[in-house]
Amino acid sequence: MTKCTTPTAAFPRCKGRQILASFDGGDVTSDGGILLLRQMDREVGLTRAVARRISDDRDPQRCLHRTETLVRQRVFGLAMGYEDLNDHHALRHDIALQTAVNTDGVLASQSTLCRFEQQAGRDWAVAIHEEMIEQFIRSFRQPPKKPLYLDFDATDDRVHGQQLGRHFNGYYDHYIFLPLCVFCGDQLLVSYLRPASRDAAHHAGAILALLVRRLRQEWPDVKIVFRGDSGFCRPLILNWCDRHGVDYIIGIAGNQRLAKLALDIDYASAIRFEKTWEKQRVFGFIKYAAGSWNKRRRQVIVKSETTRRGFNTRYVVTNLRGCSAEWLYDNRYCARGEMENRIKEQQFLFSDRTSCHEWWPNQYRLLLSGLAYLLLERMRRVYLKRTAFAQAQVNTIRLKLLKIGAVITRNTRTIRLMLSSQYPEQDLFLKLASKLVPG
Repeated sequence: MTKCTTPTAAFPRCKGRQILASFDGGDVTSDGGILLLRQMDREVGLTRAVARRISDDRDPQRCLHRTETLVRQRVFGLAMGYEDLNDHHALRHDIALQTAVNTDGVLASQSTLCRFEQQAGRDWAVAIHEEMIEQFIRSFRQPPKKPLYLDFDATDDRVHGQQLGRHFNGYYDHYIFLPLCVFCGDQLLVSYLRPASRDAAHHAGAILALLVRRLRQEWPDVKIVFRGDSGFCRPLILNWCDRHGVDYIIGIAGNQRLAKLALDIDYASAIRFEKTWEKQRVFGFIKYAAGSWNKRRRQVIVKSETTRRGFNTRYVVTNLRGCSAEWLYDNRYCARGEMENRIKEQQFLFSDRTSCHEWWPNQYRLLLSGLAYLLLERMRRVYLKRTAFAQAQVNTIRLKLLKIGAVITRNTRTIRLMLSSQYPEQDLFLKLASKLVPG
């Protein structure tokens, strides 16, 4: 039966005026800024390159949606804040998203996207990681003159179903996956899903070797530094770095032997504190060899901090030379803490939506979040520097620059987005658009 009238909701009057609401506004979107994301992707060719690298077993004669369209639809959806496949039941009709993925028809449904993701295997994970590393290399116009610090860290990904590979972790007190992330600065290189039953450094050595090999193929003289917390202080990694000329600065868990060797440094910190009753920090170097290090003595930075609550002594093993212990600790080791913010940004892009039963589709979802991060991080690093959003997190960039209300009209010649006249960042939006679409 044809509906001749649109249902209307009436609300209490405002200043004598009647307030009515009805769903007859036509094609309206809350994602008018997605055009910036589209241009960013066109500039770096990210989703197109990923689509070309992964294998698609579907019969092309029976497919309405190309691989590139499906990848782009999911990556853009995550970047715009739509975490679930179910969201695409309505999103597939959004003209703004259709335009962004470069089509003018209805996009793939949640069931089509789900079937596509179930094809994911190890080869997809390898292919996407390869493209992420190539994107990193292409971000440099010339060989880097400064050392490349590769930050390794594990994070918890809580699971609430019966996913393959889930395990209970006593430290996090939950069933989780234990993904490994690798960043160089703010740029994501690796987002590797692992079961929580493995050591925090599981496969870290192999991933480091692959990264170093590829980076040195491109830049033979580049200096590479491996950086991580005490979970990555493993003899295999330390020995490999020493053999292959890779520097490292890695936390090391304290023990009685280290405490004995650092006794003089702790004593100096305590004496200074007794004189002032203010927090004191004293740094120094010691030589130490763990039993698993084949008797090789390595340089360890000691940071002894004394407060009213007592001692707080930290240890960091490194082969970096030529700087004071305090400078190395504050400016080189502690800088890895910034990686925690980058991991948090991954979660803003729903890297924890690993709800598939099978393992490899969950790895693919983790990487989709990483691809969305790459686009937004490049926008921040290249186009938002020297603006109010130069240090903004990706969820702020999404809210302030991409979530713009707009009325859309589309005909055979033109797609027009009439953005909200009250949008507060109009000048910045137009400036970004002019940079992304020169001429």
